Amino acid sequence: MQALPVPDLPEIREGDDIAALVDERIDLRPSDIVAVASTVVSKATGRTADLDDFPADDRARSVAQRLEDATGDEKDPRFAQAVLEESEELLIESPFLLTRTHFGHITVNAGIDRSNVPGHDLLLLPEDPSERAAEIRAGLDVDAPVLVTDTCGRPFRHGQRGVTIGWAGMPASRDWRGEHDRDGRELGVTVQSVVDELAATANLVAGEGAGGTPVVVIRDWDFGEHGGSDELFRDLDGDFVQQALRQWSYED
Repeated sequence: MQALPVPDLPEIREGDDIAALVDERIDLRPSDIVAVASTVVSKATGRTADLDDFPADDRARSVAQRLEDATGDEKDPRFAQAVLEESEELLIESPFLLTRTHFGHITVNAGIDRSNVPGHDLLLLPEDPSERAAEIRAGLDVDAPVLVTDTCGRPFRHGQRGVTIGWAGMPASRDWRGEHDRDGRELGVTVQSVVDELAATANLVAGEGAGGTPVVVIRDWDFGEHGGSDELFRDLDGDFVQQALRQWSYED
């Protein structure tokens, strides 16, 4: 398997055709997988914003004040308002904002970015990342799967890693249930989130910060003869951690 950063991409602006920019710089194969950072998808679809676009209501001011009390750092209630509007639900309100986005992804601050946003204060996540992935895929010269990726922290571990928040052209998971291990025992629970593993692979070579490359092509990886599933985000009924968070509150 190879992970090939797509070179020399320009600063992406609203209206730019990501598929065309990729096709101009690399000869894709139908078996390739194109991993595109959510940041450039958001920029191409006009998901930049300014703090003044989010006048704070009473709840946002209360959330910002609680964060200030917990952390000792000044918090802008307009940013809290942006997080609230981009979230389906706040799972944790202090000492940080853990949110569930409208498309089901759980992340800090609704995934709103404040770096590498020329001319604006904020960069919001794509509204429907899987739909954006399908649009990019339809614009490519070959019919290659597309992943929209983001970097996220992890509970219980330091550091961030790449995850997929939208995908098109391949299953999200590789289902091993019903297959057997080397001792002949049937696997009953193993479902492998391959889109997340591919996003993490892409992130290894994409890099971060000023030198980051927002599109990576995964080549010569094979899904194999397995069942597939498009389940990626857990439903509340089966997500015991999310259920526990609903009963938890922060006390300093």
